[in-house]
Amino acid sequence: MPAPWHLETETARIRKICVGPYENNAYVVACAATGDAVLIDAAAEADRLVAETADVTVRAVLTTHGHFDHVGAAAEVAARLGIPVRLHPADSALAPLVPDAPLEPGTVAIGELTLDVVHTPGHTPGSVCVLLPGVALSGDTLFPGGPGATRFDYSSFDLIIASVEQELFSLADDTVVMPGHGLDTTIGAERPSLEAWKHRGW
Repeated sequence: MPAPWHLETETARIRKICVGPYENNAYVVACAATGDAVLIDAAAEADRLVAETADVTVRAVLTTHGHFDHVGAAAEVAARLGIPVRLHPADSALAPLVPDAPLEPGTVAIGELTLDVVHTPGHTPGSVCVLLPGVALSGDTLFPGGPGATRFDYSSFDLIIASVEQELFSLADDTVVMPGHGLDTTIGAERPSLEAWKHRGW
């Protein structure tokens, strides 16, 4: 039996599933009208993720970035459901899998629901966020309390700050942010801290 929906709107239903040793959040995002869906960040526990999609028709695995802890179950889930794994090409070298299709800026239609994919480099070169009305699925780009880690040699604090400012802080204050790990937040809760993040440098 799939878990209850974490958030329901007029057009979408979102299920949040915490999996794996790094407590990754995987998300089932479904069109409320048709039941078509995507699975975002198939991180671990393939059996559980497949079970959590039993009440929808999953069309693709969308991956917010190529880090191993976000793609650990992607290939198995995709094979079992007969669907493609999609990843931004800039993260192909990082990911321990070969994606079936690119995930580049633009729209993804899921039934009657349209998802907007925005490129938010900084944590990784190919990080993306997935937006739908009232919600931002932020991967490891934005968390409660600040942007994601930029300690890797391919990361950039300046880039992640620009990504947050341009792509996420342009959204309404009441937009719910659902990150790749941990609790939800909102754009309005995080926006006032931007200058403090810039000053601290992480």
